[in-house]
Amino acid sequence: MTAKGGAAPSPGGTGAAAGTGRLFTVGLVTAWYSSNIGVLLLNKYLLSNYGFKYPIFLTMCHMSACALLSYAAIAWLRVVPMQLVRSRVQLAKIAALSLVFCGSVVSGNVSLRYLPVSFNQAVGATTPFFTAVFAYVMTVKRESWVTYLTLVPVVTGVIIASGGEPSFHLFGFIMCIGATAARALKTVLQGILLSSEGEKLNSMNLLLYMAPIAVILLLPATIFMEDNVVGVTIQLAKKDFTIVWLLLFNSCLAYFVNLTNFLVTKHTSALTLQVLGNAKGAVAVVVSIMIFRNPVSITGMLGYTLTVIGVILYSESKKRSNKP
Repeated sequence: MTAKGGAAPSPGGTGAAAGTGRLFTVGLVTAWYSSNIGVLLLNKYLLSNYGFKYPIFLTMCHMSACALLSYAAIAWLRVVPMQLVRSRVQLAKIAALSLVFCGSVVSGNVSLRYLPVSFNQAVGATTPFFTAVFAYVMTVKRESWVTYLTLVPVVTGVIIASGGEPSFHLFGFIMCIGATAARALKTVLQGILLSSEGEKLNSMNLLLYMAPIAVILLLPATIFMEDNVVGVTIQLAKKDFTIVWLLLFNSCLAYFVNLTNFLVTKHTSALTLQVLGNAKGAVAVVVSIMIFRNPVSITGMLGYTLTVIGVILYSESKKRSNKP
């Protein structure tokens, strides 16, 4: 009995609740890994192995699904409270972010047509380098010399991996670098443009507004740059309806990447997501090599390993420098 005469909480009940919480967290992390790696591998399969050579249209499908499912999750399921856009200026800032976001996703999808997932992930791991460069140029934010020093193995590793990549393709490499730089630019821009308390949006609400704008931006690009893509897709569907299911599943996965990113951060921490992200690249590399059987070299793997080590050191340095 407690001092007030009530029953003390059952140790068994507390243990069961903790066990359920751990199980829920494990389920979330599993869903995060599955959606992140799944959408990457399915993009590669569609754009390279299946022969669906329309990366802009594929990205537009992703953004359409994100727009519809974001609205359903926020307006109907109330996963998070809806945040309203307060001004035209704020909307213009979101549109600018959406433009950069489109450039990042389209470039990444284009690169998957020409590069194996393993090398794509090696180049993508250099995001911290571009983030540090853009932060310095656009905000004059300086990191400690140790943090900048950790970026040396990040860049060196990619240079080594490029030299040892059996399937190296220059255009694909340029697109992959562009996608990585655009992803870093969006992160820095978001911190600048939506910095005031009245304009801050959580990631789910930001996606709710960015995705429809992205569809509007991608539609004319698809029409003018990917000739008769709708007609070709319909013809493919008549021959094999599997393409429709693949596009639908792939588009839903693209949304669940964003949803699980948000949920993992909410129920664990941003640091946990960062650690998972570092490991995700390595897991994606191993799984992709097993599935697609793309050739790899010892030099390429050593280069990628060096880059991952650099990213981990960078994360640790940032964490220590942010401590009060």
